[in-house]
Amino acid sequence: MNEALIVSSIISWFAILAMGIALFALSRQIGVLHERIRPVGALSMGQALKVGDSAPSFQAPSLSGGMARIGGVSADGRATMIFFLSSDCPICKTLLPTVVAIGRQEASWLRLVFASDGNESDHQQLIEVHGLEAFGYVLSTEVGIGYQVAKLPYAYLLDASGLVSAHGLINNREHLESLFEAHQAAQEEEANAGQVA
Repeated sequence: MNEALIVSSIISWFAILAMGIALFALSRQIGVLHERIRPVGALSMGQALKVGDSAPSFQAPSLSGGMARIGGVSADGRATMIFFLSSDCPICKTLLPTVVAIGRQEASWLRLVFASDGNESDHQQLIEVHGLEAFGYVLSTEVGIGYQVAKLPYAYLLDASGLVSAHGLINNREHLESLFEAHQAAQEEEANAGQVA
């Protein structure tokens, strides 16, 4: 009888310990998911711009030097990708090498600009660590509000005339590539419409 009580007590303690570990793991996972989908600062949770809409135009100082222009007609005829990120977003940091590589490979037709808000020193560190000095990097809540970005990381692809070609939440390379496919399809459609006219 005594042995049965001891065994049942030991089993109960193991069960309680296992549930405690499971609860800790679940709460940690919820925290990670919360960071991945958090909005940038106080940016709007409104409706996103639609493909074909004229994108808002901004000109602001870039953390990488000079002025960065977002939206409007492109002076050099290139499309623009605006990548919205946060300095404390783990998925943003994971994607940065891919985004930078694409920005360099496609530089002949694509201009890459990063946009965020928050602490400037955190973003300067991000620029140094990931080698973002060659790209525009704007800290401005107005840009996020203008583009109605609610979750991160998010990207907009604008054509050379400043119209929205594609946009969406970016969690992996395939999401980025889908923006380029949508942009290419829009360009082909526009070219076909011009030939018919």
